[in-house]
Amino acid sequence: MDNNNNNNQIENANENENENEMKNLEKKVTKNLIKDYSNLLNGNSFNDFSIFVENKSNNFEIKVHKSILSSRSPFFNEFLRGENDIDKIFLKQFNKKEMESILSYIYYGNISFENQENLIQLLEISIYFKLNLLKEIIQKKILNSINYSNFFQFLFQNRNLNSNEIEIKCFELINQNFSQIQNNENLFNLTKEEIIKFIQFKQEKKEIFQFDFFQFLNNWIEKRNKRLKGKKEKEKEKEKGIEKKRLFHSFFSLFDKDSISKQDFDKLKQFDFFPKSFLVDIQNKVIQENQKEIENKEKENQQMKIEIEDKWKKEVEKMKPVFDEYEKEFELQKKLEPIKKNFPQFSETRIITEEEYVKKLQEWINDNDFFSKMKKGFSAKRDGFNSQNWHKAVDGKGKTLVIIKTKDNFIFGGFTQVGFKSANGERINDSNAFIFSLRNDKGDRIPAKFTYKQNSAIYSGLSYGPHFNDFILGSNLQPGYSNFGICYNLPNGITYQSNEARSYLAGSYDKWVVDELESYFI
Repeated sequence: MDNNNNNNQIENANENENENEMKNLEKKVTKNLIKDYSNLLNGNSFNDFSIFVENKSNNFEIKVHKSILSSRSPFFNEFLRGENDIDKIFLKQFNKKEMESILSYIYYGNISFENQENLIQLLEISIYFKLNLLKEIIQKKILNSINYSNFFQFLFQNRNLNSNEIEIKCFELINQNFSQIQNNENLFNLTKEEIIKFIQFKQEKKEIFQFDFFQFLNNWIEKRNKRLKGKKEKEKEKEKGIEKKRLFHSFFSLFDKDSISKQDFDKLKQFDFFPKSFLVDIQNKVIQENQKEIENKEKENQQMKIEIEDKWKKEVEKMKPVFDEYEKEFELQKKLEPIKKNFPQFSETRIITEEEYVKKLQEWINDNDFFSKMKKGFSAKRDGFNSQNWHKAVDGKGKTLVIIKTKDNFIFGGFTQVGFKSANGERINDSNAFIFSLRNDKGDRIPAKFTYKQNSAIYSGLSYGPHFNDFILGSNLQPGYSNFGICYNLPNGITYQSNEARSYLAGSYDKWVVDELESYFI
């Protein structure tokens, strides 16, 4: 199997080598052929025809071969057909250098473009001799060579050829750079026919004629009229006026009212070449367009008004929760005014809004020193729902008051005389500790305090938040868990482990959600 692959690779390599050799031989044949025809053109062997060029700049003769000329040039094929006795031709309009370049192309397909100045002459000869492929090559070369620095030169040289492609390329550059060249002397050397073609060119592109173009027309005519000579001054001035109007009207007939800038309308009145009827039509058009613009503007304004109103409604709707919060905040602050006044230590509370609740807490704690000096050490909404943040704020502070508000609007909490510690998993006894319920809408229950009875009053561990045994908050301070009656005394008539005991503080046994948690200490 490997031998077959090796043999195939060797055969393919040999085929490629043979193919390359054949290509090299073909290139060599072509190169020799070009050399032979070059020698034939430059030598004097077998010449049977002469090209004589006679003009003011120089006269010269080039000896050539009928068979080659007739086979390569349709012009010479027609000229020499059936005229075997003709052995020369006389030409007047060509130079020797350009003629030699054309013959190089005819003999061996080579032409030099060393000098851009002779491109138009080469194109002229290629057209004369009907060398269509060469004509296409030279024309592309010319189009690629036309730029901002030479387009006037090519435009003027093109007058004899009248090539539409060259003319359009030059017009494009004039159009693009008109504001920069409007005072260029070459621009004033344009013929009337060229200006007409340029106007038509802009009309076809549906471009607007600005005031500077009409100013140029006016100056062009003024410069042209200066050439009137040999007449008396009055006759000269009269003839100038007639000629000016005649020229303006010949240009004017080309203009479409839609192609004239309405912004320049007032400026155009200074030129007397526009007929009054035309100016009236433009003025009416301007009035109509202005009216249309006003109507469109009114529609746009109306639409904008509708869009703004819709957007405003959406923004108001989007901001409604924010406004509602502001309104709630306003109502809350209004409600808190008496508490702030009488109990300034609760000035930052977001939970206690009833003065009655404050008085109850003061009564239950029965420690004026704590109550008068206490400060808010932690807020879940402010400091984050995180047990470690809570411990960092309250651990080691001693007397601590914890107040909790649930999403269902239950308000309860606990108080410890000894406070919490950062120790992990330490149960702490505190005979003065108690838990309480401030707001409980089930059965119109009133605020109540529940004293410590057994086991431990609180539990201190970093993985828990406030832990009064009968209610517990985890590491995220929620959800909460409540099993009222373990360590604190239940209200009369309620038994431990009953649904009523479990739901008494927060409205449910577990999964109740904290809305806010506040802790106070001295």
